[in-house]
Amino acid sequence: MSSSWFKKQLNALELFTVDVIYGRRAGAGTAIYGGFLQGLSWLFSAAAQSRAWLYRQRILHDQPLGCLVVVVGNLTVGGTGKTPVVEKFARALRDRGRRVAILSRGYKSRGAPLWRRAWWRLTHAEPPPPRIVSDGERLLLGSDEAGDEPWMLARNLPGVVVLVDKNRVQAGRYAVRRFGCDTLVLDDGFQYLPLKGSLNLLLIDKTNPFGNGHLLPRGILREPVKHLRRAHYVFLTKSDGRRDPELERVIASHNPAADVIECAHRPRHLRRFGRPEEAPGGREPLAFLQGRRVFAFSGIATPESFEKFLRDLGAVLAGRERFLDHYRFGEEDLGQLFAQAARDGAECLVTTEKDAVRIRDDLPCPLPLYYLRLEIEILRGAADFDEAVGRICFPASGPRTAGG
Repeated sequence: MSSSWFKKQLNALELFTVDVIYGRRAGAGTAIYGGFLQGLSWLFSAAAQSRAWLYRQRILHDQPLGCLVVVVGNLTVGGTGKTPVVEKFARALRDRGRRVAILSRGYKSRGAPLWRRAWWRLTHAEPPPPRIVSDGERLLLGSDEAGDEPWMLARNLPGVVVLVDKNRVQAGRYAVRRFGCDTLVLDDGFQYLPLKGSLNLLLIDKTNPFGNGHLLPRGILREPVKHLRRAHYVFLTKSDGRRDPELERVIASHNPAADVIECAHRPRHLRRFGRPEEAPGGREPLAFLQGRRVFAFSGIATPESFEKFLRDLGAVLAGRERFLDHYRFGEEDLGQLFAQAARDGAECLVTTEKDAVRIRDDLPCPLPLYYLRLEIEILRGAADFDEAVGRICFPASGPRTAGG
């Protein structure tokens, strides 16, 4: 049997697991599998709460780095729209004169081969330096080595250093020492307790705040909801502008001191693969989708939100294909997608910006291929994003202390 067959079977199993977690499946088999996942979830919950307790009791110690550390994260896995928020914060801080570095663990990135890491340990006293995705001037790694989000952030943020390392204390020290950074933005760092955050920004997806209420792997929670008490600010993402009193009550019951800022992800334009943005057809307005037959595909945690964007913009979904979050598309996958889109009578294919980083820009496309660019818009809690950044990162009296 070929490796592609095993890859497809593994992908199918993981997709089934995701469907069980999100309640998209029913039946006896689903119930049995869900019970198995629930047992694992209890073990995970015990481990997560024990770890947090050890840090609260100062048995394990976090490490301040002597500079502003902005932690951006969430209680759940995937789907909160974190990367656009990180990008907006880093850009606003850079524009205010800060020397900014984004620290990421590089989820599903390809690290150095085992032999190279072993050789480094044998020949060096200190651990290897973090991977430099961008030094603020140049992109130095591809998306496979950097990871999807770090590479996308580095591409969109000239003047901002982007580093990848599982040890983000070490990466932070490196950013301060090597690049003279005075501000660190910890991407997806709410669960990274070894690095002391000056400000903890917690993102909650308003359309699905805490999933089914269970921790991994039965649900989507990384830690119990009560741990939102560590947040200084709570960002409600994917909002439609309407208040949710029940969600606000839950937040206030665990963290009455936290300021709540409500925001939405807004589509801005379409970018076409294989054409410079400034070339004719390289960038299309959103009106381009009106009445057009589109084949949508994505490898993100919540594909429903992406597909809804397309429908709301007037696109007719001729077909769709969903992959696992961070799925790395092969040429065979893309060839099958183009063939399926043609059979479904689609005029073009559209994917997400996050998925786009895993597709070669010079890919031969028998049909036009685009990605949808999203940006953050503040709806409530601040007049605009710059005000939010100013209020959060440059307060007159310094940041408040979050709950323990």
